[in-house]
Amino acid sequence: MTPLPSPYGGAALLLAWIVLPLASLLVPVLWPRRIPLRQRKVAWQFIVPVVAGVALGVLGKQAGDQAGLADRGRWTEAVVVHKEEGKTDKCMLRASGGRAIWPSLSEEDGCRESVSEGDILRVRYDPEGVARPVDAVDTASYGELLAYLLAAVVTLGTWGGVRQSRWDREYEVTGERG
Repeated sequence: MTPLPSPYGGAALLLAWIVLPLASLLVPVLWPRRIPLRQRKVAWQFIVPVVAGVALGVLGKQAGDQAGLADRGRWTEAVVVHKEEGKTDKCMLRASGGRAIWPSLSEEDGCRESVSEGDILRVRYDPEGVARPVDAVDTASYGELLAYLLAAVVTLGTWGGVRQSRWDREYEVTGERG
């Protein structure tokens, strides 16, 4: 996995977090069929692909950032130029050579409450600005977890689709008699 550049990364996150999970739930419900909308059922198995799809998007982004930093990341001493405080803090950094480090350092990656403007942090950053900087190298492998989530999406999505089709056939049979 590799991280996507900013314009594509934002669109990919939107797609992975919102569009695909909602589509996996709404398509079976709104798909054109003979069953009246009020009598349609939704198989509970479709909820798992929605949650797993969001998790795939989040973990896929983290795995891409981790791979990008492993491939081309550099350690540097960086000065906190500005700190945005809110629900999650973000630190704008500048490398010792004066070059701005982009994107900003997030709270979970090292911009803690104790950090203030002017502090010097040791961070690993991507010179191309694609992967987010971090203050500690994450050695966790996301491959196995991503494979399990993908298997859950495919298995339960297929099972839910089969149940949905069976309900459609049952309705067609009873609908033709009635």
